[in-house]
Amino acid sequence: MSNIKKITRAMELIAASRIIKAQQQARAAAPYARELTRAVSALATFSNVDHPLTTEPEAPKRAGVLLITSDRGQAGAYSSSVIKAGEQLNEKLHREGKEVVTFITGRKGQAFYNFRRRPLEAAWDGFSDSPTYANAREISDALLEAFLTPTEEGGVGEIHVVYTRFVSMLTQRPEVIRLLPLEVVEGEAPPAEDEALPLYEFEPDAETVLDEMLPLYVSSRIFYCLLQSSASELAARQRAMKAATDNAEQLIESLTRQANQARQASITQEISEIVGGASALADATSE
Repeated sequence: MSNIKKITRAMELIAASRIIKAQQQARAAAPYARELTRAVSALATFSNVDHPLTTEPEAPKRAGVLLITSDRGQAGAYSSSVIKAGEQLNEKLHREGKEVVTFITGRKGQAFYNFRRRPLEAAWDGFSDSPTYANAREISDALLEAFLTPTEEGGVGEIHVVYTRFVSMLTQRPEVIRLLPLEVVEGEAPPAEDEALPLYEFEPDAETVLDEMLPLYVSSRIFYCLLQSSASELAARQRAMKAATDNAEQLIESLTRQANQARQASITQEISEIVGGASALADATSE
């Protein structure tokens, strides 16, 4: 039990150190994501270009869902919470008459679907606690390809992302966003109606700029979700390992107390037997 306590304590400290790095990555990516969002907002507002990523399809029959889970366990209810949110989204889409096409990151989500023999369109793993932009770009390329493919040829008409938002060290909240068709959102909330968008000159033209910027925007949103999920996973693991360490310490104290009581009772019994034997021997000698 002492060895288990040492292991859980070490895992708690490792998770705590990695959370700081994950938060720093999220803060470093925020200015780029914010300015990219403002540029895309201006393009979508002033260019009057009908782009496939911004066009709402009529009665889509297939919907893609990206579920972001963890590669490893020992993180409390982190993965189960986001899987539950994904199941609720799937039920909602099924009620709307849509076929769900599933994309998953993380071995925990893959194990959940494989155990139930559910099909997966694509899966990625190995980076849940330390994602990179290259990972986000790989995922976004697959999602964009599925979205731009006609539904009758196996594509999807909309794409949703289920991830865990890092609120604080004590609070991590599963959230669902619709990624495509594009809903431009800046920061934590949509821009105010009276907010002035920047004015841009489009070279060579707005449609070409949209072709280049929208995939970057989608990759940025996915990278943001991966970073949020990474920080949430590490925070959940730190909290779970701290609880495991505390429980191990309490169990060690309880077992030590019981062992001491049993040892004391054994010693008392031996002393009583020695005293009783000595008394009987003394009585026999005196006779």
